[in-house]
Amino acid sequence: MRILLQRVTSAKVDVDGKTVGQISYGLLALVGITEGDSPEDADWLCKKIAQSRIFDDENGVMNRSLTDIGGDVLAVSQFTLYASTRKGNRPSYTAAARPEFAQPFFDAFVKRLAETLGKPVPTGVFGAMMQVSLVNDGPVTLWLDSRNRE
Repeated sequence: MRILLQRVTSAKVDVDGKTVGQISYGLLALVGITEGDSPEDADWLCKKIAQSRIFDDENGVMNRSLTDIGGDVLAVSQFTLYASTRKGNRPSYTAAARPEFAQPFFDAFVKRLAETLGKPVPTGVFGAMMQVSLVNDGPVTLWLDSRNRE
């Protein structure tokens, strides 16, 4: 799994002109899934999202986690995180999981993340054309990859 994580003061996702998911202060998680991703990958990422100390404390130092501040997460599926640009000018998305695997896996990941945080996790609509709006705070943006745990 790959997640592009952005600290935001607000974020929302619209489908067909209607807002389907929205948060205030917290994290926008753009989620990519590949074949072979496992529940262990999802668990590791859920813990990272909940516990990464990327929010300022009273001294302006990034020393607080999402859990510490009681922030929210907006999760949006994004197969393009597995794009390969090695050949030519058109990216290949063959490394992204097929929808038959990716959609139930994404749904299970969101459920696990909600359990970890103890609150609902709004999402976009899997496979839909979505418009994601956000106000990146900082900006603070992290790349998380369950197969390259740096």
